[in-house]
Amino acid sequence: MIPELVIGDRAYVESALMSQLHTDADAAIHERGTFVIALAGGSIAELFFPSLARLPLDWSRIDFFWVDERAVPPDHPDSNFGEAERLWLRPAGVPSARVHRIHAEDPNLERAADAYTAELVRVAGSPPAIDFALLGVGPDGHIASLFPDHAALREERPIAVAINDAPKPPPRRITLTLPVLAASRRVVVAAQGEAKAEIVRRTLWRSAATPLGLLIARARNLRVLLVK
Repeated sequence: MIPELVIGDRAYVESALMSQLHTDADAAIHERGTFVIALAGGSIAELFFPSLARLPLDWSRIDFFWVDERAVPPDHPDSNFGEAERLWLRPAGVPSARVHRIHAEDPNLERAADAYTAELVRVAGSPPAIDFALLGVGPDGHIASLFPDHAALREERPIAVAINDAPKPPPRRITLTLPVLAASRRVVVAAQGEAKAEIVRRTLWRSAATPLGLLIARARNLRVLLVK
């Protein structure tokens, strides 16, 4: 598919993201009673989570999952969950029952990935129907913890997989697989900075074979947000 591309300064892109999330969440809650969102961490958390936390939504009807997590405790500075808790979940008053973190601090990553799969299926069905996947992108085109040429990028059947050899530290992680992300009702990829803008340009206009490019090719509804 050809994704919608939104380019502007931080305020413009932030407004577009807030409007999209608000509209989608309201519609899903009205139609189905719940809304399932899957979050990334990294730079997009600092950029957008504080503003998203102020949206006038019924947080008791929104289930929070994560697209990936590093194998660290939840209070570690590298924890995607910890970052979201600090910037979004706690300020918004999201009920703990609606927060479904990846227990990637478990020494047995495969067991943690299986448990996370079971929780996502319990909440979002089989195969999981994620309403809104909010992703960042790396300068190499990686999304979630799906890196170029890594075996996890080729996984088709699992929902969540353990990674012990990610090329970017920390090497141990858990991530949702490409088919699960691509099947989300909406995927939003957000990026800031020239290095990330360049990989988006290469992927969109030069058909670079990046994880982002594979996601774009398979996603049912995808929007790319670039902060200048």
